[in-house]
Parts: sequence; structure tokens; C-alpha cells
Amino acid sequence: MAGSEKKEQAEEKEIERSEVEQIGQTTLRKGKKGHKIRMMTIIGEIEGHDNLGSGSKTTKYEHILPQLAMAEDDEEVDGVLLLLNTMGGDVEAGLAIAEMIASLSKPTVTLVLGGSHSIGVPIAVSGDHSFIVETGTMVIHPVRLNGLIIGVAQTFDYFKQIQDRITGFVIKHCSITKERLMDLMMETEMLTKDVGTVLVGAEAVEAGIIDEVGGMKEALNKLHELIEARRE
Repeated sequence: MAGSEKKEQAEEKEIERSEVEQIGQTTLRKGKKGHKIRMMTIIGEIEGHDNLGSGSKTTKYEHILPQLAMAEDDEEVDGVLLLLNTMGGDVEAGLAIAEMIASLSKPTVTLVLGGSHSIGVPIAVSGDHSFIVETGTMVIHPVRLNGLIIGVAQTFDYFKQIQDRITGFVIKHCSITKERLMDLMMETEMLTKDVGTVLVGAEAVEAGIIDEVGGMKEALNKLHELIEARRE
């Protein structure tokens, strides 16, 4: 029996090591509370329908969405922790990830490490509670599209629709007002040759985008608290 248990433990460790190496995910299950927490990462550029270069650090949305679905469906998973350090990326893919996180019934906490820029902002606010480390940054700016565009009214209407979707999602999932969010997006004095605002740590909390300043300890404690509240 002891040999069988050791073999199972070794297999579990190998699976966890493989998950961390391949998709930046693992399951935390040995805490004092006995909760099983699925930890996932949103790192680098969020990749959409087009493949980015092999030299780019990317998060593929076709990997994240199934993992979120598995966490939702797994009765043993008590909560989800998402660690973010992203420059943004594909708008549609980023919104798909944010909507998926927001739709989970499991308690979910997000933690911004390094940065959560551009379309990373909706993802950062999509959980039940959000944290940012003291040196973490968030870049708030209007939507941008790369490549050739057609300079007609319909194109600009499409841009506006995308912007409205992002803005609507953000203000629905955090305490910032639409007016304040638009002011941050259209700021012209902070970013050289660009529009938008950089918020660092507590500034994101003061703006009403992120709930608290904190790190891994605070994020895990909050997630355990949410799990216990859900059980009650």
C-alpha cells in the first residue's frame, strides 16, 4: 500500500511539473484549509487567431478556455487563482478569457504581477476579487487595431463597438465609473506619442479598477475566505 501511494504521489508530481512547464498551471492542494485551488497564469502577449513568432512569450486563449471549463466542471476544485503579467494582445481573445472567468461559479481571485496592460485590464477585473502588487502596472488606453484598415464610417463604428464592449465589461466588474475610465483612456500628457494612463499599484486601487494592493499571501487568503463563504 505504501509503495502504491508513493507511486501515485510521484505521478502527481510529474503531472504538476509538466503542467507548469507546458501551460503555466498547477493545482494547489496542500494548504492548511484543505482547499483544492487551480492556479493559472496569463503571461506575455495574449494570442488570438493568428500565431505569434516563436520568440514571443504568449498565452494562447485556446489553452486557457478549456482549462477554465475543466476547473468549473471539476467538483474537487474549490477555487481559481489567476496570476497576470501581460502586455495585452488580441482584443477578442482577451475578452473571451475575461468573460469565461467572470462566468465561473467557483470563487476566483486575480493577482497582477508586473503588469496587466491593455486588454489585460478586463481580465484583471473579471474575478470575484482582484489584487495588484505595489510595483504592478496597468496601462489604460483606447482600443488599437494593427494592419490595413478601410477608412470608411463602418470601420470607425466597428472600433467604437469594440471600445464599448471593453468599457462596459470593465465598469461592470469593478467600481470605476465610465467617466473616470474614459478620462484615463484619453489622457494625453502621460504617454509619449500616445494616449492613455499608466497606473502603478495603489493608483489602480484608488481609481477603482483593482480591489486591493497585495501579493500572493493576500490573494490566497482572500480566495480561502471566499471558498469558505461559498460553502456556508
